[in-house]
Amino acid sequence: MATISSPGIGSGLDIKSIVSQLVALEKVPLDNLKLQAATVQTKISVYGEIKSLVSKLSDAASKLGSLTTYTAVSASSSKPDLVSVSAGGGTAANSFGISVDRLAQAQSYASVSLDGSLPIGQGTLSIQPGRYNSTPTFAASVGVDPITIDIEADDTLADVASKINSQNAGVTATLLNDGSGQRLLLTSKTTGEAAGFELTVTDSDGNNTDASGLSRLVNGGTVTQYGQDAAITVNGSIAVTSSSNTFKDVVSGLSLTLSDNATVGTTAQINVAANNGTVRTAVEEFVAAYNTLNNFLNEATKFDPAQKSAGLLQGDSTAVGLQNALRGMLQSTMSGSQFGRLADIGVTALRGGNLEIDNTKFTAALSNTDELNKFFRTDNGNPLSNGFALKLKNFAQGLLATDGLFKNKQDALERALNRNSSDQERVNAKVARIEAQLNRRYSALDAQVASLTALNNYVAQQVTMWNNAKSN
Repeated sequence: MATISSPGIGSGLDIKSIVSQLVALEKVPLDNLKLQAATVQTKISVYGEIKSLVSKLSDAASKLGSLTTYTAVSASSSKPDLVSVSAGGGTAANSFGISVDRLAQAQSYASVSLDGSLPIGQGTLSIQPGRYNSTPTFAASVGVDPITIDIEADDTLADVASKINSQNAGVTATLLNDGSGQRLLLTSKTTGEAAGFELTVTDSDGNNTDASGLSRLVNGGTVTQYGQDAAITVNGSIAVTSSSNTFKDVVSGLSLTLSDNATVGTTAQINVAANNGTVRTAVEEFVAAYNTLNNFLNEATKFDPAQKSAGLLQGDSTAVGLQNALRGMLQSTMSGSQFGRLADIGVTALRGGNLEIDNTKFTAALSNTDELNKFFRTDNGNPLSNGFALKLKNFAQGLLATDGLFKNKQDALERALNRNSSDQERVNAKVARIEAQLNRRYSALDAQVASLTALNNYVAQQVTMWNNAKSN
């Protein structure tokens, strides 16, 4: 049978409050452990942010260590709306003029006007890739078979166009309504002389050249435009052709594109020059990435004596060691270039560790891209004297490696969390035992006090009765 317990009723003591206060005292270590766990969790987040900032610094170092940063060029055209130009890294500085002789065009073919609502006639249609010479005489592409398409007895012109478009025939088929009927139009998918084609038929009526049946697609049909290569003249004497309006590697790494608005006789001046802007941008991005990391570390490790407050990682040997290593690297030297350290190219450290670019000094260094390339990229086989970008990248990758600083620090912090969790479990178990013990002891005390109270009341009652009887 269940019993109802209400500690304190017998004695009048507030046993629940007493036990609660005593248990609260036992829980003080638990509060401290929870605070410690929250601090460790915050440290894990902070180190995650530091890791992210180091990764960004590594990316900036990679860009400084990329050859394309130093071989970038800028190309320009005097008439970019008619002749556009692009250049890949490493293209030699150059300047030349071009004159447009002709634009590239695709071959087009048109049949005679036919009644599109009626069947065209049964047979086989063939499209042979090739080219036309100046005669014009067609020459089939060597080793390339024609595309053959079966035309059924009830197929209309629309059906023929659809069947052509469903094949990989190198042409696009459309229908043109000229007011008196429909014409089948075929156009090469690509421009250039070599992208031509010839249309032939095998008519089921046995006559492939008459004006009835499938023969009507070729009888009277005409090539409305022959395929043509684009052509330009460079510096007034060098003829260059291309199957499209884009000329690749006219100069190694350089591409020219003629717009549809260009006309025969259009001229343009092309200039190619080294683009030092990519080096400047790469250095500026490195400085920005480093300063962001340095500011974060400064804030995390600072101590304010006036406010008597400290950053979360103040005194943390890992964070302080990382900060010192980075600052030491800024002062390191390299060999193999006329520039020995960052300060030589105008990148100097300020009080507090941030970097600043001396624009005058850096601009002067930019005039010697080859030496800047060596300063950042030279591999001497010696980690102490390698190019700065190589040195910094290797350092950052070491930190980010699976067995690097950040992984080791994360593992250490997670072990601390696990220990803290175990400690909390032990404190909770201890508190539960103590609470149970206190409830038993105070319940027993409550019963004893209740018994003594009852005895006291009985004795008092007897004394009163005795006194009353004596007075009578």
